[in-house]
Amino acid sequence: MADSAQDDDGVTRRDFFNVAAVAASVVGAGLAAWPLINSMNPAADVLALSSTEIDLTPIEVGQSITVVWRGKPVFIRRRTEAEIEQARADDKASLPDQELDADRVQNPEWLVMVGICTHLGCIPLGQKAGEPRGDFGGWFCPCHGSHYDTSGRIRRGPAPRNLEIPEYIFLDDTTIRIG
Repeated sequence: MADSAQDDDGVTRRDFFNVAAVAASVVGAGLAAWPLINSMNPAADVLALSSTEIDLTPIEVGQSITVVWRGKPVFIRRRTEAEIEQARADDKASLPDQELDADRVQNPEWLVMVGICTHLGCIPLGQKAGEPRGDFGGWFCPCHGSHYDTSGRIRRGPAPRNLEIPEYIFLDDTTIRIG
């Protein structure tokens, strides 16, 4: 029996063929599974939405804009000196979700936050001129009465947390990238 002939190490030809067959099967299974695994990666259009760059040049002091990032509204406000001073003064207030203004902004002049109320996901008012801004001069969610201050911190109402701050960086003095 030639198949059962052993070499000096005690390995038969049959052992070699078994190992080669298993190795070929593993490689074949990997090649067959790769298209399925690769299809689970995010599509190019989704990756394009994962970050967005915003030119801050046209925003005047005291003005707010809303941009969409990952399907969510993001409020960008160029705060006035009075709003910055008020936010810093409110650091000492008793807040439901205690957070310093300096921890919420990278540059005191610019406040960037997700514009979704942390109570039930409504979009607070206060972005446009003439809209109610609540008792603390920031944003107001009329659905259930949550009031936010000039740093986007919850001050009154049922919202449990401050408005979320997304990941962002300043690319230069007039451009930010969110995400």
